[in-house]
Amino acid sequence: MNHANTSALAQTLDRANSDVVLIVDDVPDNLSVLHDALDESGYTVLVATNGEAALQRAAQALPDIILLDAMMPGMDGFEVARRLKASPATAPIPIVFMTGLTETEYLVAALDVGGVDYVTKPIKPKEVLARMAVHLQGAREKRQARNALDAFGYATITVRVSDGKLMWQTPLARDLLQRYYGTAAPQTPDAVLNWLRRHVDTAEQLATQQTEPPRLSIEQGAKRLTCRLHQQTGDDDWLIIMREESDETVIQAMSLSFKLTAREAEVLYWVVKGKINRDIGDILGTSPMTVKKHLERVFAKLGVETRTAAAGMAMSRIRQLHPQFEN
Repeated sequence: MNHANTSALAQTLDRANSDVVLIVDDVPDNLSVLHDALDESGYTVLVATNGEAALQRAAQALPDIILLDAMMPGMDGFEVARRLKASPATAPIPIVFMTGLTETEYLVAALDVGGVDYVTKPIKPKEVLARMAVHLQGAREKRQARNALDAFGYATITVRVSDGKLMWQTPLARDLLQRYYGTAAPQTPDAVLNWLRRHVDTAEQLATQQTEPPRLSIEQGAKRLTCRLHQQTGDDDWLIIMREESDETVIQAMSLSFKLTAREAEVLYWVVKGKINRDIGDILGTSPMTVKKHLERVFAKLGVETRTAAAGMAMSRIRQLHPQFEN
């Protein structure tokens, strides 16, 4: 799907003043009735007359809600819904099924493939509008909460445990996963998925005790990405909150506190982390011998003779300045 096309279409939609609705139905009369009713109510209305067109339109426009006919020739509404929910970009969009089938098995099937609600044919526009309003409000609140998390540096993803698919992500989450794990949706990094599956069984039990499962962390130099299990959002979906944390301020504080150069402070930081000279050299892009010389100057400035003593003194000072620091 062409990203430029998506951006172009998105820019033409007045989302600030109107919710965008995609109607999917192969019967022109149904489309006409719904289009007129929604248009008069202030919605921006898009239409598709078959499954393939619906998928393309949804991916390009990312509507706020989709009204989806269950029975269409070719690709039916159930398959359209499955594909929409399988894509991280369209998975969060609420789907309201429109169906003339009232048997319980069909209504259950509509919900099983990701529908949030259904209305029966013949369509009553007032009923559709009332149902839509409820689901649009819920979707809007979730979107605002996720955007707020991103704004404060917290990234969020939703992962389906059964097949490991990354179902939804914020823009910040996408960037972090690419940078730390080199993956992109719908792939969930193996380390994140394995961690999630280890702890979902105990998550609810721990929640009643007001505690949470152990967090997952991956380090990249003085930065690290931390994941925590937040809540279950469906029968099989879990919301994970991620945040990138940096100990660069800790390194700066050590430099000022002990009158160290920037490189000496970096070496001391990794000594505190338990790294040997060879590892520190690899991290800093220098030789173990150069690390050894920096460390000798650190010992002299701190008035100590061993790595253990230097690490202990540094940790004591760090704890005073940054109580949240994790060794």
